[in-house]
Amino acid sequence: MSIRQEKFGKVIQKELADIFQANRSELFNNAFITISKVEVSPDLSYAKVFVSLLNNNNVQEMMNILELQKKVIRHELAGKIRKQVRVIPELNFILDDSLDYVFHMEKVLQEIQKKENPPKA
Repeated sequence: MSIRQEKFGKVIQKELADIFQANRSELFNNAFITISKVEVSPDLSYAKVFVSLLNNNNVQEMMNILELQKKVIRHELAGKIRKQVRVIPELNFILDDSLDYVFHMEKVLQEIQKKENPPKA
């Protein structure tokens, strides 16, 4: 990935984070969505947006909502970066479950530690 792609990805990540925070209640049912990474195509016309959904029980429903709101999100993004770029990238939201994996592993390690070091009476 080129430096240009990385810089543009960071701009998109920051602006989308602001959009998600500002429109949390009306677009995303108050779900807490974080953007872990953005990968941009070499021509800057396509962006893979990796999202993490925190404290959300129905992940698939939230991904469907993101898909339904894609045009609105892209329009909001266009308003913020219009003067910096020629083309507003097409957005593709991808679930990043690495954070869930980290939490799961921490829980497993805590369980192992409890078994190895039982509380003393």
